Amino acid sequence: MGTNSKIEWTSHTFNPWRGCTKVSAGCTHCYAEVMSKRNPAVLGVWGRHGARAVAAESYWRLPLAWNKAAARAGERRRVFCASLADVFEGEDTMPAESWPLVQQARARLFELIGSTIHLDWLLLTKRPENILRMLPGNWGGNTLLNMWIGTSVENQAAADERIPHLLRVPARVRFLSMEPLLGAVDLSRWLANVPDLPPNLPSDVVWGLSAPINLGLHWIIVGGESGPNARPMHPDWARALRDQAQAAGASFFFKQWGEDIPKGQQMADGMESLMYAAGSEAFGGKAPRRPAEWDDRNWAYRVGKARAGRLLDGREWNEVPQ
Repeated sequence: MGTNSKIEWTSHTFNPWRGCTKVSAGCTHCYAEVMSKRNPAVLGVWGRHGARAVAAESYWRLPLAWNKAAARAGERRRVFCASLADVFEGEDTMPAESWPLVQQARARLFELIGSTIHLDWLLLTKRPENILRMLPGNWGGNTLLNMWIGTSVENQAAADERIPHLLRVPARVRFLSMEPLLGAVDLSRWLANVPDLPPNLPSDVVWGLSAPINLGLHWIIVGGESGPNARPMHPDWARALRDQAQAAGASFFFKQWGEDIPKGQQMADGMESLMYAAGSEAFGGKAPRRPAEWDDRNWAYRVGKARAGRLLDGREWNEVPQ
């Protein structure tokens, strides 16, 4: 856990603590909750009454090594924080005894981010309403320009609720993780318009930054759900977000289809999904089931995450803000 992350859009993952509480439809089949049951003392416990497990001292030293390696290589590397928790979870959704430990760990995390200047830290939350009050006192100093801020968006309701909070946070990069994508989402009002900053903040150089902060959304990450209970993703939902991002000049990253691949899409091995279904007996297996049939022209096959791959309309989309 941590080094050489299997998540396509990051180099490493780092979890200052583990454990969380579900807040919306995107959390229903949370992989981190399933993992935590293997070792709750290390991986935390889910729910309002579940203890949050702070990482060991040896684990906290890993980013320092990653930072040195990135410096030697002369490149920037990305760290996703936190894949097994929520950096901006509040005291209302965890046990009272866990709250002071989490506060201390969060303060230490911000210090760590400031000292690893060759790493770009990607802080993703489902609670963007908490970001401004939980940021460190020196937020906006040059040492924290390497902190990217994002929120999870699985459907239009989550977009409408969370994105306005995200846009009030001055950050070098603001991003959306739209995985699992559970419905069509229109981002045009936020991609096309300059958002309002919090009251009394200048519109260009914010909170003492020596370089201006870009306004708006900069990066859209889209992916389908994985796991035994995965909910299929309609191809038009992903296409629409790709087109919206491209039109607005935002970076677009297509992470995966998940367990299911829509009819007409190419799988990881290059085979077209409809051809695979038609010839599945010849390949030694039964015809794949259809977990979703949206209409008479669009349905999905359950082929597994690895086989489904990450080709959207025949190509990979790996754009990342520069």
